[in-house]
Amino acid sequence: MLNIHHIRNATMVLETENEVILIDPMLGDVGIMPSFTLFRHKARKNPIVPLPHKVNSILEKVTHCLITHQHPDHIDSKGIQFLIKNDIPITCSIKDEKALTKRGLNIVQTLKYWEEQTFLGGTIEGIPAKHGYGFVSKLMGNVIGFFIKLPQQKSIYISSDTIYTESVDKVLKNYKPEISVLACGTAQFDLFNKLIMDMNDILKFVKNTSGKVIANHMESINHCPLTRKKLREILIKNSLINKVLIPEDGDVIEITSR
Repeated sequence: MLNIHHIRNATMVLETENEVILIDPMLGDVGIMPSFTLFRHKARKNPIVPLPHKVNSILEKVTHCLITHQHPDHIDSKGIQFLIKNDIPITCSIKDEKALTKRGLNIVQTLKYWEEQTFLGGTIEGIPAKHGYGFVSKLMGNVIGFFIKLPQQKSIYISSDTIYTESVDKVLKNYKPEISVLACGTAQFDLFNKLIMDMNDILKFVKNTSGKVIANHMESINHCPLTRKKLREILIKNSLINKVLIPEDGDVIEITSR
């Protein structure tokens, strides 16, 4: 059995019988970060929602952590403190190793794009991610996704903050992940193009996967306008809702083993 705990935004936990893997820990209180937009979307300090109740019960079990990139809505100061305090071993991009080590984290494994390594009895591969359409992707810096195969578990693709690219297409069509986690908030700053997939690309992603999609990165940060309700309505209109799970903060999704 695999339990996928959706915490908030991109923060989640993969819990198997043997491992409890934390992904992108944004653990701070409501409003500790500034607003990410001032006029395109309503200005509100971030995060705009609290952590779910009883989150500590799963965090206390964490045995490993994956970090996709260094933006504060994926790893904040409270997340850093938690990882240091509990000396959690971390897997990240080789491009982030130096900066995260300097912050005091226990980096035990680094990945390059398209590099597969052994991971907790299975394998993990670094997948390219492009954080935005056009010029803004250069400003957003390095991001890595992960393709994970754990013993007796269904394969998982953590796409992270990305638009739809040839790399994403390759993973969906050639690797055929059984579960994909997709950032669906259609985030955008006051300037520049969207930072993650727009609605057309979200629909393309869902159509092109042969597995299930778990939608996250919604209703937690003020520059993400797409709501769960709106996403659900659009998926229903396009006859795709049966392929997508849209968890609320604190929900646990149970995935049967192979």
